[in-house]
Amino acid sequence: MTDHVLFLTGKLAEPRLQRVLESLAPLEFTFEVRNVGLSVAALMTAGMIERRVRDSGGAQRVMVPGLCRGDLDAASRSLGVPIVRGPDDLKDLPAFFGRVRKPVDLSRHDVRIFAEIVEARSLPVEAILNRARRYVADGADVIDLGCLPDTEFPHLEAAVMELKDAGMQVSVDSLQPEELLRGGRAGADFLLSLTEDTLWIANEVASTPVVIPTQQGDLASLFRCLDHFAALGRTAIADSVLDPIHFGFAESLQRYAAVRRLYPQTEVMMGTGNVTELTDADTTGINALLFGLISELGIRNVLTTEVSEHARSVVREADCARRIMYAARAEGSLPKGVDAGLLATHEKKPFPYTTAEIAELAADIRDPSYRVQVSNEGIHVYNRDGLVRGTDPFAIFPGLALLAGDAPHAFYMGVELERARTAWQLGKRYVQDEPLQWGVIVPEERRGNSRNAHALNKDAYDPEGATLTASRTKRGGKRKPA
Repeated sequence: MTDHVLFLTGKLAEPRLQRVLESLAPLEFTFEVRNVGLSVAALMTAGMIERRVRDSGGAQRVMVPGLCRGDLDAASRSLGVPIVRGPDDLKDLPAFFGRVRKPVDLSRHDVRIFAEIVEARSLPVEAILNRARRYVADGADVIDLGCLPDTEFPHLEAAVMELKDAGMQVSVDSLQPEELLRGGRAGADFLLSLTEDTLWIANEVASTPVVIPTQQGDLASLFRCLDHFAALGRTAIADSVLDPIHFGFAESLQRYAAVRRLYPQTEVMMGTGNVTELTDADTTGINALLFGLISELGIRNVLTTEVSEHARSVVREADCARRIMYAARAEGSLPKGVDAGLLATHEKKPFPYTTAEIAELAADIRDPSYRVQVSNEGIHVYNRDGLVRGTDPFAIFPGLALLAGDAPHAFYMGVELERARTAWQLGKRYVQDEPLQWGVIVPEERRGNSRNAHALNKDAYDPEGATLTASRTKRGGKRKPA
């Protein structure tokens, strides 16, 4: 039996919702669109549903806008059928029902990320462990302990053993034979980096060697190292070394291609720090390009660093990039439309509504609540008293008459207008009361959620009831109880 779904909405969105649902035919369910007697669907609350919706019309489930606030479980019990949130924006409904494309499986990848703690020698063991935990949480598979020539690392063994005891894989990165031996004997899983002159170290320890050319660009010496370990039946990882831009970058890319062509079964590593650290550009784009190359060449090991401030999210970006590229390669497609995690400063479709569509919405507003939207032409602020449009919050603000003498409301609008201007300037999607989305460059704990961050939000304001909290200042004036 086909399910029947009841879609609850407001007056302004009702005809558009009907058209969108009809455009999705054939659907696996029948549907009814019902206006709950509210102009703007985004102002719907769970309490309002309980008061206004007396029956489900035979529906097996009810869908409400994603911005609907309140306890939907209680409303579901009251109505007797499940109530679920749909997307925040009506234009995202086709994607919600999988009509744009099926959700991409980003659980898979085939690249091992080595995250280097470059200054490990100067950190106490506990600090090394804390940094390692962060890198692992961001997607690292191996924690790399960096060493420097003529710089003592007396607690190298202790650091290796602590990381191993914590269940992590460890590599030691040094050109000093003694440090490599110490790291290997302490239990390091990998040693970076052996050359033709230090291959003997691998005979002393069980660690997997990562080999590099004896001199920059000397592929012959790298190949001799690989042949040496192949004759022993032992695994080795080849790193032909990625050079910085204008210091051999193009030639170093060709070397990676040569290694893959001549040694198709060999494990390969690429260290990306010489480009991400030494180029003043957003690392999300650099990582996308490098991991595209990594995917094409079948490179399965990547060494990352987060030394420069602008590279502080590189491990998360690498984790995102390896998953995007794997999914695209598995589908035989471009790395486009797979995931937005690397779209930090721009978005594919930043302005879902045109100026004309926003004006149409504004013309039907009959309450004092201010709405803020962004089109490619600028910021639009409107309520029952009219619409103000511009690109500078300082120019828009004087036209918002209700803000005079209302400090909380003015503060709220100042925050929203500046957020809207940032979205307009960069080409990002803006949704009132929602933080802008910055992809993987902002860690989860810093992303925030305006819905729950302060009292000036939709949860505190019910346009049907008599409840009045601080949110009345946001909504544009006092309101008498019903």
